[in-house]
Amino acid sequence: MRRAFNFLLPALCGLCTLLACALFLGLVFVIAQRGLPALSWTFITEQIRQVGAEGGIFYNLVGTLFLITAALLVSAPIATALALTHAVYLRGAAAKSRLGLFLYTLNGIPSIVFGIFGFIVFVNYLGWGKSWLTGGILLAIMILPTVTVGLIERIKALPAKYIEAATGLGLRPSQVIWSVILPQSWSGLITGSLLGLARAAGETAPIMFTATIFAGATLPHGVRESPVLSLPYHIFILAQDSFDPAVGAKLWGSALVLLALVFALSVVALPFRLRMHDEAHG
Repeated sequence: MRRAFNFLLPALCGLCTLLACALFLGLVFVIAQRGLPALSWTFITEQIRQVGAEGGIFYNLVGTLFLITAALLVSAPIATALALTHAVYLRGAAAKSRLGLFLYTLNGIPSIVFGIFGFIVFVNYLGWGKSWLTGGILLAIMILPTVTVGLIERIKALPAKYIEAATGLGLRPSQVIWSVILPQSWSGLITGSLLGLARAAGETAPIMFTATIFAGATLPHGVRESPVLSLPYHIFILAQDSFDPAVGAKLWGSALVLLALVFALSVVALPFRLRMHDEAHG
């Protein structure tokens, strides 16, 4: 019985792995097969025309980059502060557990809830209207757990002798942070940020009510009433009119560009993730 179990369990795990890889590769193949014919230099550099049937996605791509850049600039310092609080200032296991529970709870909130929250608070109460900054803030809140946990894991992987030596030399906690922890933990911040941005780049629900429109916007001109175009919302709208062959081609081309953006962010994060793993188990 045990011999059969020892044989079946690895086989089942391998089968599940192959199934997951097949689904992923199949998805990429379908998107690439249908999206590649739509790709061209003009598709990348022109703006949308004729309700998506003509033109390109230049401002949609730029708007998406604006949103994820704003999310990075907002989330990175907050995530750094939370990770350092967890590593340096919270002494008891209970306090660290509560911070971890907060992060995991925040990570589990549905994205549509963030969109409704942003619409009520930023669009209506603060009177910002649809704004790229609102979208960036909401996306920053969404990716905050990913960025924070990435940095926490990197700090945990630091050899204890580094911090003990700095403390033994009489350095204050703030000096330990600046001279020991942060210089050795930047790879964790980069990894968490890139993985978080890969998630944020594909989100539609948090920005559809608060930050983006389908057509008519170019570059942001301020904070209030300054919406942008975005790739996820563009794909969402085109999918509702995908029976038009011209629109369908633009839809698959846009999906391929978004997939490439997310894939690029994930690939760039991989070396930093591997470095963290090697240093933690080296």
